Amino acid sequence: MRVAWVPALALLGAAVGLILTNRDGADSRPARASLAPAPVHRQKPKLVHRRLAHPGKLDLYAYDQAGMISPVARQDLARVYVPNSAGDSVDVIDPRTYKVVDHFPVGALPQHVTPSHDLKTLYVNNDVGNTLTPIDPLTGRPGKPFPVDDPYNLYFTIDGRYAIVVAERLHRLDFRNAHTFRLLRALTVPCAGVNHMDFSPNGRYVIASCEFSGRLLKVDVRRFRVLGVRALPRSFSVPQDVRSSPDAKVFYVADLAAGGVWEIDPARFKVIGFIHTGAGAHGLVVGRNGKVLYVANRNEGSVSVISFRTRKVIAKWHIAGGGSPDMGDVSANGRVLWLSGRYNSAVYALDTGTGRLIARIPVGASPHGLSVWPQPGRYSLGHTGNMR
Repeated sequence: MRVAWVPALALLGAAVGLILTNRDGADSRPARASLAPAPVHRQKPKLVHRRLAHPGKLDLYAYDQAGMISPVARQDLARVYVPNSAGDSVDVIDPRTYKVVDHFPVGALPQHVTPSHDLKTLYVNNDVGNTLTPIDPLTGRPGKPFPVDDPYNLYFTIDGRYAIVVAERLHRLDFRNAHTFRLLRALTVPCAGVNHMDFSPNGRYVIASCEFSGRLLKVDVRRFRVLGVRALPRSFSVPQDVRSSPDAKVFYVADLAAGGVWEIDPARFKVIGFIHTGAGAHGLVVGRNGKVLYVANRNEGSVSVISFRTRKVIAKWHIAGGGSPDMGDVSANGRVLWLSGRYNSAVYALDTGTGRLIARIPVGASPHGLSVWPQPGRYSLGHTGNMR
């Protein structure tokens, strides 16, 4: 949610009012190429190839498994980057020591830390600040921010041609050059609170959630048009994160108000089921083995584990001492689930085998979309690390 330090369900109406009145909707000039971060010159990678257990069977996460780090990212520092939304800063955690080793200021209301499509840069999405702050993952240090309108979230098309800036308050998906961030096409969407999405296997369309409308969108990202709008069945739904199953037959959509995850048939764009997980279902993270989906239940301080095969909850972990798990990632070796504690100024590290709380790390106010880096995968589709 945009006003990260206010519990979503209690003051949703006030939050919407703040969004509509707090900032103007004028578009600033597109970012110049010279303002974008300087490219990091590295040897062109040789893609990692993996033989599938079942040849011919689609597996979107076949290249995201433990240790499958691209040559581009192998020399990068192992770090967890935590945007503190209410602190206008980023805390940097060393995942080996579970300690904060760096801290730096960024623009107003940083929401997520997003790996670029080519894996060479991380971007802090400074929503109210209307900027992106680049981070060099080789050094872990930030560069000069550059202007981008309302970057609540950030994604990249599968071919790496476009960056899709999710301009939530402006009701837009802004298609920009993925390297210079020059605005190419602004698509106004018929809903309020567009914020998270995931891509079809060929990248032709996305399914996106609209938090304040209780709706989903299907968007053709090649022709820049909305293909469909789907209202969720509950009279009051607050859809959040979106992730595809490995075979792309089901898209999962977390619903903060419904306390679980909707199952969507992306081809027909129909709701086909619902999985109850817990109060405040919010962030979705795919396990490193590609077999499970972790659901952060923010309002009850728990994590549910869904099997992609059975489409059922197979485990539920309550965070020792309580918490507010929000967004996160899995470590490169698949052993640790990292989640921000939105209302507790903390980050949680959980053992993916048992759910045991390994560490509770104090960070700044209202930590949100943290990114674990480096991650396995050939390229990034954005968010905090939707890798393929």
